[in-house]
Amino acid sequence: MMQLLTIFPMLQYDFMRHAFLAAVLIAPLFALLGTMAVNNKMAFFSDALGHSAFTGIGLGVLLGMQEPLLAMLAFGIFLGLVITKVKSANMVSSDTVISVFSSAAMALGIVILSARGGFAKYSSYLIGDILTVGRKDLWTIGIVLVAAYVLWALLYNQLLLLSVNRSLAASRGVRVMLVENIFVIMVAVAVMVSIRWVGILMINSLLILPAAAARNITSSAGSYHWTATVFGLLSSVVGLWVSYSCGTSAGATMVLTAAVLFFLTYLIGKSRK
Repeated sequence: MMQLLTIFPMLQYDFMRHAFLAAVLIAPLFALLGTMAVNNKMAFFSDALGHSAFTGIGLGVLLGMQEPLLAMLAFGIFLGLVITKVKSANMVSSDTVISVFSSAAMALGIVILSARGGFAKYSSYLIGDILTVGRKDLWTIGIVLVAAYVLWALLYNQLLLLSVNRSLAASRGVRVMLVENIFVIMVAVAVMVSIRWVGILMINSLLILPAAAARNITSSAGSYHWTATVFGLLSSVVGLWVSYSCGTSAGATMVLTAAVLFFLTYLIGKSRK
């Protein structure tokens, strides 16, 4: 602990220690899910789920719930499954489907909250604040992280085959829709649980950037996932430290750090080619 305090003097404060632990837990969770989101060209999917948080909050307010997380989780999972179902019909391109649902979900949430005069109260969800993480929140993130890794261990080969080719996966006995829906639920739960601290405007970037940076310099599936996890941890911890030192928004600084890693790995990958 003394060595950590020497490197990161911010850890002398309880709220910064909680934020540090939250960053360490969220980073591998997002990196893990981000690799498959990038492989399946679902970069904007988490963004749509993030935007739907406003509708989840609005529904929670309408139902008189003091804690909107359950309503956010329910609506996020519902929207994710609907997007997957509509997308699988192949009548409209994936990016169009995601954009339509993303815009509609956010607009509906803002309409509900503004009509009841509660929008200003929940506008903090736009940017998020990881410095407000408490002990109970850390347990929640930890449980979600463990559950995600267990499901990942059970479904990794099927998810990887699905990302290569849906028809090939189906021919090898993979239950395509079931596996895809489980992955969508995993992403929805991770996004909704973390969005209060990362922010609606930042959640997609933190999910995609470490995975995209890892893809620039890796040549195998195994190294891809581990490198993405390392990049996620690095961008989160360094971003939190820079945020503390400069007095900037923690979520935005973490995303900017991940963006710097992406551009550096892009240049490295390009020079190798």
